Amino acid sequence: MSSLLQSWRWYGPNDPVSLLDIRQAGATGVVSALHHIPHGDVWPLEEILERKATIQSAGLEWVVVESVPVHEAIKTRSEDAEAYLENYRRTLRNLATAGIYTVCYNFMPVLDWTRTNLSYVLPNGSKALYFDWVDLAAFDKYVLRREGFADFYRPEVLAQVDARYRNMLPERLAELTEIVLMGVPTEGSITLTHLHQSIDIYKAIGKEGLLNNLGYFLESIQEVCEAEGIQMTIHPDDPPFPILGLPRIASGREDLHKILQKVDRPFNGVCFCTGSLGAGDAGVLPALLKEIGDRIHFVHLRNVKKDALGNFHESDHLEGDVDMYQVMKVLVKINQQRDQPIPFRPDHGHLMLDDLSKVTNPGYSAIGRLKGLAELRGLEKGIQWGL
Repeated sequence: MSSLLQSWRWYGPNDPVSLLDIRQAGATGVVSALHHIPHGDVWPLEEILERKATIQSAGLEWVVVESVPVHEAIKTRSEDAEAYLENYRRTLRNLATAGIYTVCYNFMPVLDWTRTNLSYVLPNGSKALYFDWVDLAAFDKYVLRREGFADFYRPEVLAQVDARYRNMLPERLAELTEIVLMGVPTEGSITLTHLHQSIDIYKAIGKEGLLNNLGYFLESIQEVCEAEGIQMTIHPDDPPFPILGLPRIASGREDLHKILQKVDRPFNGVCFCTGSLGAGDAGVLPALLKEIGDRIHFVHLRNVKKDALGNFHESDHLEGDVDMYQVMKVLVKINQQRDQPIPFRPDHGHLMLDDLSKVTNPGYSAIGRLKGLAELRGLEKGIQWGL
């Protein structure tokens, strides 16, 4: 009985977590990317082969690229989009030449994933990533000073914003600002000026326009993907809501169906991230997985726990709002019908034990992910034995 392909994200030679750590954790596959190459530039074949050789020398396999970033010029379909599309196609060809065929990407405007606290202390003393709507609204109103910001928040959130800001220490406000503008830690921050300019651009594009631009991107790479055997797998929005006035197009069940229908070809697939999707309507995930299972090329398994305001923290992998048992049960059945196993990785993990005193990428410490991978492997094996 074939198991899901158990993988682990590795940020490259500068990652505090080594390939030896990954192998000891029980993973066989590595999810990596050439983060040092600027967005939009071509990934040289020799650098791809060098990274692949490094991973293989540790007894592991590079199974998924996460991510080949989509340049903002493509997302906004600006006048220089075509040049960046050609670079993207060249990168895909180089990856295929190197024998790497699964590419994860996202189409989130500007910020990528968003949190408001990278060190939320849990009752047991470990730390998790956290998203707080009131904190985000306080940043929106008092730091970004975005016109019409109140239209994006629930009344219960707005009722707390002024008091939250008044009671926020200057160092906490500075920390919050840095976290929001950071986006993805390995890919550089943006400025408030840049964010304001981007908000204006995307306001004109809107949600429907952004979806059309995604379709244009997929159509532009379709020939290369189908000729080279590349599977594109879009990561859902994180969190799955419009953020700071920026539209989102991959936030839930309806959105994902629209994306798959937009370019209805097998290469156009989804990275099924239970954490990102679970911050929305977690209850639909097992059914959604059944609906689009044949277009799932990659899986992130992560759990979240929401409160009444919709704030959420990243919980233990087998606890939280996502019914991980039901999700894994569907994944096991889907995998049994496939020639190649679905690669999955434990997405994020708590900062715990010895890692509390180490410098790590937020969400990507070793021990918390090891714990998550062990739990998920055990869950999968138990379900297999019960079938």
